[in-house]
Amino acid sequence: MGDESSIISSTSPPQKKKKVQRQIGTHNGQFHADEALACFMLKQLPEFKNAEIIRTRDYKILEDCDIVVDVGGVYDPVKNRFDHHQRTFNENFNSLDSKKIWVTKLSSAGLVYFHFGRQLISQTMEKSETDPITELIFDKIYERFIQEIDGIDNGIDQTEEKPKYRITTGLSSRVGCLNPGWNQPQNNRDELFEKAMELTGSELMERINYYKNTWLPARDIVLTAFNNRHNVDPSGEVMCFEKGGVPWKEHLFNLEEELKAETPVKYVLYQDLTGQWRVQCVPLQDGGFQNRLSLPEEWRGVRDDELSKKTGIKDCVFVHAGGFIGGNKTYEGVLKMAQKSLELNKVKK
Repeated sequence: MGDESSIISSTSPPQKKKKVQRQIGTHNGQFHADEALACFMLKQLPEFKNAEIIRTRDYKILEDCDIVVDVGGVYDPVKNRFDHHQRTFNENFNSLDSKKIWVTKLSSAGLVYFHFGRQLISQTMEKSETDPITELIFDKIYERFIQEIDGIDNGIDQTEEKPKYRITTGLSSRVGCLNPGWNQPQNNRDELFEKAMELTGSELMERINYYKNTWLPARDIVLTAFNNRHNVDPSGEVMCFEKGGVPWKEHLFNLEEELKAETPVKYVLYQDLTGQWRVQCVPLQDGGFQNRLSLPEEWRGVRDDELSKKTGIKDCVFVHAGGFIGGNKTYEGVLKMAQKSLELNKVKK
């Protein structure tokens, strides 16, 4: 934000004068992650890049602002009013767009993101707002970043069960800690609010750039491997990467759903850093530890020549005791391990 940033707290209407720059209104006093992030997002857009941020609860002052977030008691996107505290407000992504699945009540961050997020994503991704990739990243950023802030600001628990421990190092908590303590000077809140904007904004942009520079290239690799899976094995249940290190699980689940795959992939093959090959089981769900089809029980925990004798496949290296991954010195060998595991499973059925 640098020299272009200007944050002013006010409790009384200023004298009428010609407005020389646009103004973003939000509340003064204790600040939170949602309005800090909302203000940051707006400041990234050309129309609000040089806007002055007015922190106040005075309605007469807010009336003159070009856009108001997290204060004012009004949600009206036509008038650029984005508060969520009024009793009548209960909007979420799904209620504003029935094609979206998320039903977490929106905070000012979610509201600003819903209405301006595509513009922010498109200019960062250097793609049009209607590009499918823009929409893909727009959804991903809401699901994996903004929604958390919405939920916390609205007091929505992650689970109905009592959590076993508290998470106090998240973004919302760290923003909260930027506020001065009750026994500390209170006259530097605007300066601290700017730090909150920088904190929330830097993490948002890091996340967007991660999806742009790391996540999307991986998706392309997974898509290529997915489309080629029948050339690896006619069943379509084995997929191969030329080398390891590609984060594939989330992409595979998404692609299977998007492309309506009839037969789910059971095994993924890839070459490790030593030049040997691995066969890894696809879990039932992303982040889960149960597999769609684990490697055979009799192979688990066995290594080298003993494993080759049990499998009838030469050059075997290992199968993990958990049955979720195995290794072979060659591609041909690791492919045979996957194929034989599929065959043994069919025999058991």
